[in-house]
Amino acid sequence: MGGWRNAVQEAAASKPLFLTIYTTIIVGIVATSFYVFSAIYSPSASTSTQSISTSWLSSPPLSQNKASQPGSNQLKTIWQAPPSNSKMPPLESFKLTKELVGERAKDNVIIVTFGNFAFMDFILTWVKHLTDLDVSNLLVGAMDTKLLEALYWKGVPVFDMGSHMSTIDVGWGSPTFHKMGREKVLLINAILPFGYELLMCDTDMVWLKDPLPYLAQYPDADILTSSDQVVPTVVDDRLADWKQVGAAYNIGIFHWRPTEPAIKLAKEWKDMLLADEKIWDQNGFNELARKQTGPAIDDDSGLFYAFDGTLKLGILPESIFCSGHTYFVQAMYEQLRLEPYALHTTFQYGGTEGKRHRLREAMVFYDPPEYYDAPGGFLSFKPSIPKSLLLDGEHNLESHFSLINYQMKQIRSALAIASLLNRTLVMPPLWCRLDRLWFSHPGVLEGSMTRQPFLCPLDHVFEVNVMLKDLPQEEFGPAINIREYSFLNNPLLPQQVKESWLDVQLCQEGTEDCHASSNTSRPGLLRFPKNSTEEMFKTVFSSFKDVKVIQFSSMQGAFYSFTDKTREEKFTNRMKRYVGIWCCVENHTPGHIYYDMYWDEKPGWKPAPPQTPEEDHPPF
Repeated sequence: MGGWRNAVQEAAASKPLFLTIYTTIIVGIVATSFYVFSAIYSPSASTSTQSISTSWLSSPPLSQNKASQPGSNQLKTIWQAPPSNSKMPPLESFKLTKELVGERAKDNVIIVTFGNFAFMDFILTWVKHLTDLDVSNLLVGAMDTKLLEALYWKGVPVFDMGSHMSTIDVGWGSPTFHKMGREKVLLINAILPFGYELLMCDTDMVWLKDPLPYLAQYPDADILTSSDQVVPTVVDDRLADWKQVGAAYNIGIFHWRPTEPAIKLAKEWKDMLLADEKIWDQNGFNELARKQTGPAIDDDSGLFYAFDGTLKLGILPESIFCSGHTYFVQAMYEQLRLEPYALHTTFQYGGTEGKRHRLREAMVFYDPPEYYDAPGGFLSFKPSIPKSLLLDGEHNLESHFSLINYQMKQIRSALAIASLLNRTLVMPPLWCRLDRLWFSHPGVLEGSMTRQPFLCPLDHVFEVNVMLKDLPQEEFGPAINIREYSFLNNPLLPQQVKESWLDVQLCQEGTEDCHASSNTSRPGLLRFPKNSTEEMFKTVFSSFKDVKVIQFSSMQGAFYSFTDKTREEKFTNRMKRYVGIWCCVENHTPGHIYYDMYWDEKPGWKPAPPQTPEEDHPPF
């Protein structure tokens, strides 16, 4: 079962031990990216040799991450890879022990996440955000040997969870996913008896601000947990008002102290899940924690008694320990003029790919250098949206779908051009008038701070997981790579990409100087006729293959048609699968409405939920 599981059993037999945002992000990214990227994206190795490349290192790192713990040695530097001529230590040396935790803890606190190799890029992003914040008292649990070896050779503190987990993405809600949840509970039960405070994190979240000073403000709390609350309960940085929190406590971010009530809850939670494999770990925690809620322990702290009436619980404020809704949809922290501590990619609709894309949209995900300089270059365009579609009239189904459809048609043209030119499409910002959820609602959640219209995540409309999937070319034509709308503003975009740029200005064929010529008054500008064909695009833009970024002034009427009808058919098959659903209208079952990429080719198309079971399918 693995060494760390034995620690759980040993603990059971022993006496317990009681003892403005983007600016901030960008500064950290720019200051340290060269140093850390050399460690993160040097080639992984499972053999005995691996070295850290220094070719990217233009200046010393801001932090060497060597904070000391009283009575202990300095913490080993994170991102400092082992010597290239060294050998991989035996697996036994990566067992989770009190001594291992003590080597990394600072001020008696250890920060932990865990996962398998499929989530390595999330884990590296998680670690880098903490080290950028000068926080190094962290450990990563490896659920497979491939991840353990890869992290070791990158200089990331890692321990073996002995899970023998598959190295692939197991998928949300799958039996293996639920197994991973049980591993979290076992892990908490293993670490708490060591006597250290534990900040437990899912891998699909990032730290934007050092949370430890905030958590230290509540020394009497046995547990501090995040939640799925989407209606604000406080308007400052105090703990959430527990009496107003009706949503689930979210166990993706929570802080445990090694107190008797916390250890008792952890044990009952473990026993509950091991006794019934159908119970979801988060539901189990909520069921136990809510056995009793209240009273408040005092008038000021925001802590309250929970569980068995002795556990002191606090709920982290929803505005700054952000869910995927309070951050991406409401931007609650921004409206309240607060600085967020954390971002957790909940409330999204695209699986693991959707989570990754959300973090990329926020420019808080760390990709390898080649992500920012793709073969074939990039294609972007300036979306043109009439003010009336954004702001006029009521915010209802008709106005929402009119706005989305207008944008969708432009994106369809851009995807066609990107496919023809073999370029990666930088998606435009996407505007919505209605929120998307899993249940019926009046358009936006009552009491939330959702503004209308709002900049919505791509997965609200598009099937991001499908867009990034390798679909068979014989049926769907060549793959079309995409990038997030914020891509060209990312400070990690290399200079050679920024400086290689062509602006394409659409013009009406037959008008003056509208003949696909680059002979204009301004260098880097091409005037190009509207409604051009596949052949025109290929002919003209073959001269600009070496240009990194081609940006169109508009996509309105940019593309007329494919010449190759077989290719057009395959492209159409691909496009039909790129869009998802809006959910959900009230008082109708089912309540979802399918988006249709080719809505404009269906006279009289109206947004409406399926009326019969036979109609309940995507438009393909």
